[in-house]
Amino acid sequence: MALSVPGYSPNFKKPPETLRLRRKRVRSRGAAASPGEQPEPAPRRAALAAGLLLRPFPAAAAAGRGGGGPAATRRNPFARLDNRPPAAAEPPDGQPRGPQEAEGPFLDSNQENDLLWEEKFPERTTVAELLQTPQVSFSESDTPSSESTELPVDWSIKTRLLFTSSQPFTWADHLKAQEEAQGVIQHCRATEVTLPQSIQDPKVSTELRCAFQQSLIYWLHPAFPWLPLFPRIGADRKMAGKISPWANDETLQHVLMSDWSVSFTSLYNLLKTKLCPYFYVCTYQFTILFRAAGLAGNDVITALISPTTRGIREAMKNEGIEFSLPLIKENGHEKKAPGTSLGQGEEQVISDEDEDESFSWLEEMGVRDKIKKPDVLSIKLCKEKHEVQMDHRPESVVLVKGTNTLTLLNFLINSKSLIASSGPQAGLPPTLLSPVAFRGATMQMLKARSVNVKTQALSGYKDQFSLEITGPVMPHCVHSVTMLLQSAQKGSFSAGLYTHEPTAVFNACPSAKEGPGDRS
Repeated sequence: MALSVPGYSPNFKKPPETLRLRRKRVRSRGAAASPGEQPEPAPRRAALAAGLLLRPFPAAAAAGRGGGGPAATRRNPFARLDNRPPAAAEPPDGQPRGPQEAEGPFLDSNQENDLLWEEKFPERTTVAELLQTPQVSFSESDTPSSESTELPVDWSIKTRLLFTSSQPFTWADHLKAQEEAQGVIQHCRATEVTLPQSIQDPKVSTELRCAFQQSLIYWLHPAFPWLPLFPRIGADRKMAGKISPWANDETLQHVLMSDWSVSFTSLYNLLKTKLCPYFYVCTYQFTILFRAAGLAGNDVITALISPTTRGIREAMKNEGIEFSLPLIKENGHEKKAPGTSLGQGEEQVISDEDEDESFSWLEEMGVRDKIKKPDVLSIKLCKEKHEVQMDHRPESVVLVKGTNTLTLLNFLINSKSLIASSGPQAGLPPTLLSPVAFRGATMQMLKARSVNVKTQALSGYKDQFSLEITGPVMPHCVHSVTMLLQSAQKGSFSAGLYTHEPTAVFNACPSAKEGPGDRS
């Protein structure tokens, strides 16, 4: 006995049976219609009557192409049915257009792709012309020469250089004693080496190997072989556990600082007389770049300090050092004139006037007595909030110009905050880095090694040669090494530069801009 279920109909059919019925109806309609015509659905007829441009059905398209069979009647599901611009030219075969072809032309998938390409590139009409157009490539003829293009100086310190090339770097390994000595002499005498545009056999070129040795030399103070003196920011972990006899010896700390002051003054004098182009002072919390007059678009000596804190900036103001915050000024933030300070009485009068103006509208509304007035300390903290937020950030970079750099020199020599009071770097003077020799400096050499590896290519494996240089790589080294590789590797090389992050902001500062301390 069958149970009666509410809503149950004996005519209920499963989904597969419904699909079969719909397929049979479509086939019966197609058989009843004439072979040259195919009935159109009501929505399509309404769209055509409204003037919309629609593509014809697959059957009409197949008839227009002269093809048949199921493959010809299948439509591309990703093709667009409308929004196609009508063709202005008549068909080349001269056959009369059908009713749907008069409304809009039929485009197959290839023609449609060509039309889209022509819409994006109207100046090139066909794909064939595009293929005939010479492609942009970095060949020797397209690459700009060094005479016409000069890259800007990168003032940041690099910790690692990695050059890769399809040609070996064997010429950079195992220098002879005579070549090493000649490279040192050329560096001390500041000899300028001119190499040919292309060297046939770099491995036997003595001039190339001596010039490479010359480009790896830099000068450092202080120098302790067991301590890594660069970088200094964030180097506590590397220095932990190292022997530091000056950590608890104030007499030794005084001797080290006195010797460091002599070296620092010597470097500044070389910079002032334009015998040294630039040098770096690396402390445990910030880095300073001193540049000679005439560099980076400035006609006076400049010094960039990054990153800084509010405490350092306040100490510089108290010493009478005029400076500017170039990145803050560029971004349009309001800041007080650097190097100037108001008296306590004047500042109190200005703050009282600001408070009266701020609460005048409350008095007009009659609710001033009901709102608690903030104290002077809270207002001062709110005004100085943006100065504290930019501490230890790149935008806190400070620019000092002209005679203020000499005041900065004396401030750094006498400042106790220049040296860490605790930790692995306690009592250790800052690191001085220079491309030229100065009093008390130690000659150091960047580490260079070449590596040959196998890399996978389409046809198998090919040789990939690389040259790695590590250490405090200064701008002069990057320039000289790239000039050498242009001759040794015939310009066929790529370079990866790894920047010491605290010094990256030195490239973001404006090259030449009026600021405090411009008058010397």
